[in-house]
Amino acid sequence: MKTAYQTDIGKQRSQNQDRVRVFHNGKNMLAIVTDGIGGNRSGDVAATIAIDQLGRQFMAAQPQSVSEAKQWFQEQVLAANALILKKSQENQSYQGMGTTLVVALFFNDQQVVVANIGDSRGYIYHDGLLTQITIDHSLVNELVKNGDLSEDAARVSPQKNIITRAIGISPDAQIEVNSFPVNPGDLFLLCSDGLSKMVNNEQIKAVLSTDQWTLGEKCQRLVSLANQAGGPDNVTVLISQNN
Repeated sequence: MKTAYQTDIGKQRSQNQDRVRVFHNGKNMLAIVTDGIGGNRSGDVAATIAIDQLGRQFMAAQPQSVSEAKQWFQEQVLAANALILKKSQENQSYQGMGTTLVVALFFNDQQVVVANIGDSRGYIYHDGLLTQITIDHSLVNELVKNGDLSEDAARVSPQKNIITRAIGISPDAQIEVNSFPVNPGDLFLLCSDGLSKMVNNEQIKAVLSTDQWTLGEKCQRLVSLANQAGGPDNVTVLISQNN
């Protein structure tokens, strides 16, 4: 499994509150993107706490199966949630901080378990088809699901940044977890909403499908496209390719 990633402050923010890390433990790999929320309320601290919690526990004792991984993700997210809430209570400057998360655990290049909370996303590019494999926990996505808003309208809605779930905001941090087969040549994209809100699926697919670019160059191109579109938010992109 080859992986590259890039994170960028964007064009309009004074601080990058996104975090991205990759952890290897034997034949398995854990890839994580977190996006801190709370503005100046130390969203970067929450994003770092979440990524450190999952990475540290993965390196200490990784789950051995898909079913174990699904339970493990929920346990670790709840643990990170408790740590962030505790820090928020101890320091007034941290009150209101939280983070979104998207994480993928690859088993022997054959299966992947993907978990998310908030509006950071995961995609699979397989046989020329780009598929979103996470569910946005956002107000506009609820409106789209209920038929009250089209997907195109959701992209430009003034409510598009309102998320309905996050880590560190309440005692309950419920994640979505799903597993998928990993096929030869498949590409997996994890990203913060700084990409997905500014670069559409056709643009993403065009970048991922280009054979002439390395994974690192594809990451750079996606970040560049988000910034060319205005770059209102931090942008983080991680791409993994099955050999």
